Amino acid sequence: MSTPDDAARWREERRASAAAHADALARKQAAESQQARALIATFVERALADGPAPVELRARSYDGRARYRTPLRGWYLRRDESVAVDTAGEFYVLSTPASLAARVRGVVPAPSDPPLVLGAGGKDGESLDLTQALARVLDA
Repeated sequence: MSTPDDAARWREERRASAAAHADALARKQAAESQQARALIATFVERALADGPAPVELRARSYDGRARYRTPLRGWYLRRDESVAVDTAGEFYVLSTPASLAARVRGVVPAPSDPPLVLGAGGKDGESLDLTQALARVLDA
């Protein structure tokens, strides 16, 4: 027969286990992001030296119907233009809520931590290694 102390101890062990798991995941993501930043820095250096030239980046509304100006210049990493790298080496997910004000003023996307796999966890065929995406831009 379990006692209230046993149940409390079990809950505490579950909490500690979940916290340890979350901490390990955060460390893994930080390490992957650091690797991705190094890949992006090398890419930007090569692209600025040898081309292709950066383009004006635009963000799309979540529903994909509207495109908004941004102050950014860089390179799209996916054919659907949903993610990009700017000339400073920052990584952006270029989606934003639909807005009439954004149509007039544009939007200023916030940089994100870059992943090593674009679209990881999405539908089959939608994920792309960052190295492949960067190489495809340089080969274009």
